[in-house]
Amino acid sequence: MTEQSIVSQDMTLKRLFQDFYRVPDYQREYVWGEADAKGEGGDQVDQFLSDIHIEFEAATKHFAPEYFIGTIVVCKGEDQVFELIDGQQRTTTAYLTLCAIRDALTDIGAAVPEELGNQIAASTIDWQGLTTYRLRLDVQYEDAGGVLQGYAEGKAAETPRDGSRSIRNLGGAYDTVREFLSTTFGEDKAQLLRFYGYLTNKVKVIRIETPTIAKALKIFETINDRGVGLDAMDLLKNLLFMHAKGQEFTELKSVWKALTDEIYAVNEKPLRFLRYYLLATFDLDSKLREDAIYDWFQKNPKLTGHTTEPLAFAKRLREAARAYANFSRGKNVLGQPEPGIENTRLLGGQSIKQHFMLLLAGRHLPAPQFTRLAAEVEKTMFVWLVTWVSAKEYERKIVDAAHKLRHIKPDEFDAFIAETFVKERADLAPQFARTMKEMKSTWLRQFRLRYLLAKITQAVDLQAYGPSESRDRLADYTAGGNDIEHIMAAGADAAAIAEFGEHAQDEAIIQSLGNLLLIEKSINRSISNTQYSEKVKSYAQSKFLLTRCQADTTAQLVGVADQITKTVQALDCWPKWTAADVEARQLFLTRLACRVWDVPVVEEVVPA
Repeated sequence: MTEQSIVSQDMTLKRLFQDFYRVPDYQREYVWGEADAKGEGGDQVDQFLSDIHIEFEAATKHFAPEYFIGTIVVCKGEDQVFELIDGQQRTTTAYLTLCAIRDALTDIGAAVPEELGNQIAASTIDWQGLTTYRLRLDVQYEDAGGVLQGYAEGKAAETPRDGSRSIRNLGGAYDTVREFLSTTFGEDKAQLLRFYGYLTNKVKVIRIETPTIAKALKIFETINDRGVGLDAMDLLKNLLFMHAKGQEFTELKSVWKALTDEIYAVNEKPLRFLRYYLLATFDLDSKLREDAIYDWFQKNPKLTGHTTEPLAFAKRLREAARAYANFSRGKNVLGQPEPGIENTRLLGGQSIKQHFMLLLAGRHLPAPQFTRLAAEVEKTMFVWLVTWVSAKEYERKIVDAAHKLRHIKPDEFDAFIAETFVKERADLAPQFARTMKEMKSTWLRQFRLRYLLAKITQAVDLQAYGPSESRDRLADYTAGGNDIEHIMAAGADAAAIAEFGEHAQDEAIIQSLGNLLLIEKSINRSISNTQYSEKVKSYAQSKFLLTRCQADTTAQLVGVADQITKTVQALDCWPKWTAADVEARQLFLTRLACRVWDVPVVEEVVPA
């Protein structure tokens, strides 16, 4: 082979596993068999075997169709072992299948063909006459933990299945193959051997051998152009290694692993992180799709520096990934509790993460400004969700704000907040007021309704008593120990219905926000669905001031000018409970919500 030659060979698995291979430590892990974030996929191993078996069943005594499983790209090292640059998923799966067939034959008492053993491991002699025993396939990424060797040596029962992603996935793949063989062939030795014969003689790959790793990586990129079979995160990793200097490989591998570990540790999608990072860092249109990310990198190397300084770019990406992972935990950049971020997580659930772009764009702000940014994000996100602003629209607003925030100087921060968040809430104030006045519990998902009531309840407590460990965390209010109480319940008893009067069983009234309050679960269990005049006696036992003041505020007054008294005097109360009172309390909660989420009070919610 000349210095710059590329050799392409069409070969069977029998021929393929006459050579030795290793998956370099900078490659991505073995991922076949792993479901995605939605719990979908994860059946590649079973599909691989099923497709081969379909062709196997079409074979006759005199003819067997060949089956092509794809292309692999390799580069031979000085020790004559091929570096496997592309195709490790199918190659590893084929190798595990050989190990599983050997074990299945052993378990049913059949002789294992010598050829099969040699396809799994063999001895080689170098030019100095030294003998080395090695596996035909060796995976060198750290999180594999040497488990492939356990399967290769016939020690599957002793090989761990728990641990890193690779350990779990390799174990899952091996177990899938064993289950397939057992289900398909049972203890039929002849058929199992026949399947092995078909697999090794008729299943084929195209092996492309290059003279250098750089050229192998370039071919890998070409084969996987536009992300076919791989996503932008995998292709970006390859792109960085393609432009890195040889001496940078070890550090680049370490940086990339740390980056992905940060994201996987919080069950986040790497591609979502990468998209949010780009939108937060560069002046890109919010329409950038995940499947267009790799093309963007290809066209904008000067912006990112990923071709001239791939290691430096990877380090910047890792720093952003660490911050992103902290945001996912409700923390700030340094991993410290950040109420605004934690509260937005309680508000948005697991699906709403667009505000992370703003947090990424502002992660270098001084701590007090970052805390204010997080709080403003929380308030504005709630207003967007309550006023039914579409996800597409508020994502566009977030991206625009992130672009502005990157260029904001410390003395311009207050103006940025006023122009971006305060103005946005003011513009939506009329719609916010109308929605809150008409709000029904069925309009919001349960966790978001809980957030709404908890936030209002917490705000009253904080105003009256000030900060404390038991009041500072909104999560303590939204926790399972507290219930959303329907003051007039759907299944109310006869006494409650008689006391409430007209519209007692009107579902619209029962589900109105004005008919809801937050109360401890232990108290809620004791009051059941009885009449209001009895319920309020238990409400008075609540630790939440807003709930205690539901029917009577006078008992909560302490002095003349103390903060508790001032807070209580600003609260409305309802000694009786009718449809008109539900409406009045909803108006009261609307005014309170405007104060809590810093929305200007419009004329229609000002009391007459």
